[in-house]
Amino acid sequence: MKLNDIELVDNILKPEDFVRLRNATAFADIPIEHARKALKNGLINVSALKNGELIGMGRLVGDGAMYWYLQEILVLPEYQGMGIGTMIVNHLVDYAVKNSSTGKFTTIGGVSAKGKEGFYQKLGFEVIPNGIRKMIEI
Repeated sequence: MKLNDIELVDNILKPEDFVRLRNATAFADIPIEHARKALKNGLINVSALKNGELIGMGRLVGDGAMYWYLQEILVLPEYQGMGIGTMIVNHLVDYAVKNSSTGKFTTIGGVSAKGKEGFYQKLGFEVIPNGIRKMIEI
């Protein structure tokens, strides 16, 4: 599979698909109503599609100006390790940088799944107690 076969599309994620991806990647099950509310209240969500099929997702939450938090960077197990998670994170980081209103620095944080900290470190994030962080000069 080539990364050019993957399409990233903003804000099309359905609550049912959000729950399905969480379950397929060993995240805790959540009620559909929680998924609906989380998607509604987030700043942006991105879906990774291969031939129209949802194979990954990510969300960005925060104040929409200075502080941004990565949430649920999820890729189906059979597609992990192919660069799709990196595409999703980079897309969300680009969104945060373009929409930051600080004019100088913006902070992107998150909580890494146990054992996945190295993934974020490769993308320039710093592992801190209870999470990850990346300060970006803009």
